[in-house]
Amino acid sequence: MKISKKALLIIGIFVFAIVLGFLISTYVQQAEDRAKVEAELAAQQAIATNLAADREDWEDKLAQAQSLLATSKAKFPNSVDSIEYDDDLFEIADDCNLDLTSLSMSKPTSKNIGAVTYSVAPCLVQVKGNVDDILDFLYAIRTGDDFNLPWSAYVKEVKISFGVQALATISLDIYAY
Repeated sequence: MKISKKALLIIGIFVFAIVLGFLISTYVQQAEDRAKVEAELAAQQAIATNLAADREDWEDKLAQAQSLLATSKAKFPNSVDSIEYDDDLFEIADDCNLDLTSLSMSKPTSKNIGAVTYSVAPCLVQVKGNVDDILDFLYAIRTGDDFNLPWSAYVKEVKISFGVQALATISLDIYAY
């Protein structure tokens, strides 16, 4: 069977129309996909811009917080070690049957003795009790008697006032190593 040229032309046009329709639908689909991707890209870029601004804000806040921390540290010169000294001094006073009525620490400084650098914290302590217990307290502070302390003290001055109970004001330097 022989197909006429008109039929072949109609079949060719029909196949061409189908292929052309398929290509057009593929192009339209890709154009829609591209538009969606571009819209999503624009949204992601906006988010990235916002995140960059947020990051800068957080970095600024971090810098401010670090500055505030440094300022706060300067305002509160007593180190954590001084808290440990305080605890030890209260424990020594308690073991000597004394009331530690006042304790003030100054900012620790560094002091070189030979090749060793020590942290030196001046301290003023007031204890109340009987004279024998005050002397025991002084001895315990000076020698670290019955304590395993990571520090030692140099007693600079002791003033004792007598009354119903003796009140001792003790000026000392605490050496930490």
